[in-house]
Amino acid sequence: MTKSEQKNTHTLILMPSGRRGDIEEGTTILEAARHLSVEIESICGGRQTCNKCLVKIEEGQFDKHAINSSSSHVTTVTEKEQKVLIENQRPDLRMSCAAEVFGDILVTIPEESRAQKQIIRKSARELSIDIAPAIRLTYVEIEEAELGEHRGDWGRLQDALEAQWGLKNLSIDLLALRNLQARIREGKWKVTATIWNDQEVIDVKPGFQEGIYGLAVDIGSTTVASFLTDLRTGANLATEVVMNPQVSYGEDLMSRISYAMTHPDGLEKMHKAIIDTLNKLASKASREAGIDKRDITEIVLVGNTTMTHVVLGISPIELGGTPFALANRDAMDFKARELGLRLHPGANCHILPSQAGHVGADNVSVLIAEQPYKQDKTILTIDVGTNAEIVLSSKDWMYSASSPTGPAFEGGQISSGMRAAPGAIERVRIDPQTKEPRFRVIGEERWSEEWQTGPDTEAELRPKHLAAGICGSGIIEVIAELYLAEVLTADGRFNHQVVGSRLQWSEDKKRGAYVLATADQSSSGKPIVVTQDDVRNIQLAKAALYAGAKLLIMRAGVNKVDQIILAGAFGSYIDPKHAMVLGLILDCELDDVIAVGNAAGDGARLALLNREKRAEAQRIATNVRYIETAVDKDFQDEFVNAMSLPHSRDDFPHLADILPQTTDPIPPQRIRRFQRTGNK
Repeated sequence: MTKSEQKNTHTLILMPSGRRGDIEEGTTILEAARHLSVEIESICGGRQTCNKCLVKIEEGQFDKHAINSSSSHVTTVTEKEQKVLIENQRPDLRMSCAAEVFGDILVTIPEESRAQKQIIRKSARELSIDIAPAIRLTYVEIEEAELGEHRGDWGRLQDALEAQWGLKNLSIDLLALRNLQARIREGKWKVTATIWNDQEVIDVKPGFQEGIYGLAVDIGSTTVASFLTDLRTGANLATEVVMNPQVSYGEDLMSRISYAMTHPDGLEKMHKAIIDTLNKLASKASREAGIDKRDITEIVLVGNTTMTHVVLGISPIELGGTPFALANRDAMDFKARELGLRLHPGANCHILPSQAGHVGADNVSVLIAEQPYKQDKTILTIDVGTNAEIVLSSKDWMYSASSPTGPAFEGGQISSGMRAAPGAIERVRIDPQTKEPRFRVIGEERWSEEWQTGPDTEAELRPKHLAAGICGSGIIEVIAELYLAEVLTADGRFNHQVVGSRLQWSEDKKRGAYVLATADQSSSGKPIVVTQDDVRNIQLAKAALYAGAKLLIMRAGVNKVDQIILAGAFGSYIDPKHAMVLGLILDCELDDVIAVGNAAGDGARLALLNREKRAEAQRIATNVRYIETAVDKDFQDEFVNAMSLPHSRDDFPHLADILPQTTDPIPPQRIRRFQRTGNK
């Protein structure tokens, strides 16, 4: 390919950050990524020697991103690069320092190639639980075979297990049966049998053996968190978390369903991506714990209904429209090997039940972890993500719903949005008089007013990370702070009466923007700005969540909540006051808004460690009354009312001392026009 003096530009999208930009033709992917403030590992500085900058060029039409990506849109692989890729056993990847852009491309940067690893806050809490897993080890002594006695070795093992452990009517996994006779004789008729659910022998080892392990996994739309657990003690041995590779096919659930619908191989690609990720997580966790991943005898999976369908290789198309039918709502058990999971050959895979079309096993997992249905008060449990799952409960009833909040709360659809990585603005405060901001970024303890960034500043006085963008907690705080400082009006528009150097206006003076970080505070050398579109996208997301919660309040016949539980990694870093000011959550005593972290992961670990928790999960899933927001006659009205900051009608007495006194509700027709066309 020849390069003209006047270079063309092409669209580059980098996943999982979602950063996109127009790149000059002939620029390497490595250089382009740096231009977009996305750091790819490159120890050798682009000399094609360190093998650290490997990336994947995605193939096909990606409607969500309006891009047709192809490996033919970059320079061909050189002999030198080919040698490196073969040595690394990654012929499907490209070296970003070698591949030059000559067309539109969507690029996935693997976890190991990211210079700034994403901060994914999904740690394991200490749990109080009776240890009674579905998998257990039983040591038995077997009668030796004798001439003329024809039971067979499996019959002898069955009799020993019944006599010594009271276990009857057992079956045996075929792979275990193939090794049975050799293992019995190696152990001199003494063996340790691994038994699943008191129903099936999945392994037989010679002599007395110890060590039994399981893996609990929360498959989120954005991240996948795994917890390697000792099934004897309940101890968490290793936690591994990565980005869900499916973000390349769509940031939200409907985008992935659409991808499966419009691409013949869409489901296959997404299924393979998540299975590969689960295998990698199992390997990493096993290495961390110092065990063999073949000793993992059970895996418990939770996720939303789309993720559950995809991991099982079931098309999620039916979830994309009414009546949002599930393939199966109940709990399921499969051989892990049937899914392509490389664990113990006989390992069981257990998937918790779902509630309805868009409230899945992850929400049931949250419920069995927090047990709001056992409390003497009305509790609203919210798992905030690209699809918010909401449960209102008391001891006598439970109502649930899902709200399509989209990726805005995780930095998606925000002009300077990014994942929670070093350099992401996560905390914001705005002076109500001067309208000047101060902020804090991930990886830097000091607030921005303490930074020194001039060219002559000594290295130790500079911040560890300049601002690279705004993550979810940051975008919530900046919009809430703009409203409290009256830079935004209640309808979400920038206030023309405010004067200050931070406010920018379009030529027609109709659309405002706010400069949060100046060019010298930004890693890209360009200001980080909150635009009118950013505000609108957050309004849409928060209105969907609030309307879903309000609908449950109405259906339950109550007028307030006593406690709000924020689940999920993102929920742990939402400031309750700012969330309430924004109108993301209902009015409540601020001290009664509690963040519980990755409760879905906690519930998965509980189900891994205690069989009764699985039965409890099935009961809960069956008893919850699900409200379908998509077809509920009151949802649209509640959504329109919730677009204002914090709300056009509902009072917030717990914020009475800090909220601006003026209100300016958004006309319903303008909201509907924005939903339909995107016009502001």
